[in-house]
Amino acid sequence: MKQTLLAGIALAFTATGAAAHSKAEETLPADAATVASVPYIEMRFNDAMRITVILMSGPDGEVELTRETGMDPVTEFRALPPRELPDGAYEVNWRGMSSDGHPMQGSFAFEIAN
Repeated sequence: MKQTLLAGIALAFTATGAAAHSKAEETLPADAATVASVPYIEMRFNDAMRITVILMSGPDGEVELTRETGMDPVTEFRALPPRELPDGAYEVNWRGMSSDGHPMQGSFAFEIAN
C-alpha cells in the first residue's frame, strides 16, 4: 500500500513537471505553409513564454524583425517583418524561457509564393 501511494505521488509530480514546459501550439504562418504575404510572425504557446531570441532567414539572408511583443512572458508573441518580402523559403528560429524557468527553442518554416 505504501509503495503504491509513493508511486502515485511520483507519477503525479512527473506528469506535472512534463506539462509545465511551454510549447508552441500554433504559428502564423503555419509550419510548412505556402502564403501570398506575411503581415506578421506570431507564435501562440500553451503557457507563458519569454521569447529571448527570434531570427528569421529567407532567400536573401537574414530578415530583420521588429518585436511587437516585448520581453515579458506571454502566451501570444508577435513580430513584424519588413512590409515586402520576396517570394521564397523562410525559416523562423526562436529561443525562450518557459514559465517554469526551462530554456526552450523551436523553429518553423514557410514559403511565400505569388
